[in-house]
Amino acid sequence: MTSDHFELGERPPLGEVPARMYASVIRAERYGPPEKAFETELVDVPQVGHGQVLVYMMAAGINYNNVWAALGYPVDVVASRQKEGAAEDFHIGGSEGSGVVWAVGPGVSSVSVGDEVVLSSGVWDEGADDVRMGFDGNASTTMRAWGYETNFGSFAQFALVKDLQCHPKPKGLSWEESASFLLTGPTAYNQLVGWHPNTVEPGDPVLIWGGAGGLGSMAIQIARHRGGIPIAVVSDDDRGKRCIDLGAKGYINRKEFDHWGRLPDIRDAKAMADWTRGARAFGKKFWEVLGERRAPRIVLEHTGQDTIPTSMYLCDTAGMVVICGGTSGYNADVDLRYLWMRQKRLQGSHYANLRQCRQVIQLAADGVLDPCLSWTGEFTDIGLAHQMLYENKHPYGNMAVRINTPAEQ
Repeated sequence: MTSDHFELGERPPLGEVPARMYASVIRAERYGPPEKAFETELVDVPQVGHGQVLVYMMAAGINYNNVWAALGYPVDVVASRQKEGAAEDFHIGGSEGSGVVWAVGPGVSSVSVGDEVVLSSGVWDEGADDVRMGFDGNASTTMRAWGYETNFGSFAQFALVKDLQCHPKPKGLSWEESASFLLTGPTAYNQLVGWHPNTVEPGDPVLIWGGAGGLGSMAIQIARHRGGIPIAVVSDDDRGKRCIDLGAKGYINRKEFDHWGRLPDIRDAKAMADWTRGARAFGKKFWEVLGERRAPRIVLEHTGQDTIPTSMYLCDTAGMVVICGGTSGYNADVDLRYLWMRQKRLQGSHYANLRQCRQVIQLAADGVLDPCLSWTGEFTDIGLAHQMLYENKHPYGNMAVRINTPAEQ
């Protein structure tokens, strides 16, 4: 132990909590490109309150939400929390990870010091009126994304979580693998099975945007496991081949098309004709890959502005476009005629409930779901990893960084 803190990778006696810890910190004055926004600092270890757990972090997953945190856009996460009364003038991100329970607060009985856990991403008030009336926690007005909308996430030696976020670590997975799939996996699972009656059933064609990314790689496997026929959209053939290896029927290279973006004004006949031509060509490619003229029953979306018009056009009658993000922008256009005349569904989906998290963990533990960990970095690579996401230069699948896990030799 060095004065009041431990060095990264230095394993303190079980349950001994230092006064300070290393964390990868974002501050408002550094908002901008992620590689410059994140800096390693020594900060106070947070106090553990009622129903809370302090976890000694072994590894942390990398997700796009902390690209937004680094940019300070679309939400200034520090200012937003300070408006709600938070004292900290910094943000410690990280919305998933794996580690060891190090301390528990009053009222915690579900985990004990020494337990090896993986951490889910959603937090909510279990005593909130809507939860007591039967809402899933992830649909509560109190639901927040841990490590994005809340502080003291997984990018630190110690993370502060609610006890409901702690789940048993699959014994067959490494710390790094365990840290990498519990945001993308449950998010995809809820999108594909959580919105009755539009759930993936045997034989259903499923279109998956960003098929080689973290969310897409999970969705391909889940759709295939349920008997669906996943078809991925990717940015190059190498990523497409990776999707086929995961179980996709085939892939569409989006760079072969140029009609992306917001819908033109319907009164502009030429612009609408050009857009429709592009959307129809994309649909024809979908038929070609599927091997028959059927539309996707479910379209798994997260890109938003550039792709929603095509997704709604292509989706089957009474099918569903289900979206969990907007990485290409938030001002998406929908031709409302498709919604009412073809009875299509545009469904928002935000993370997952606790039961779904456990189901995804079991799939991973049973070897059915590969975490698809394709890149692992060190603690000092947290900014770099988010920069790769920001520039769309990240590898396929999921990414993780080691926190207290020793670096590979």
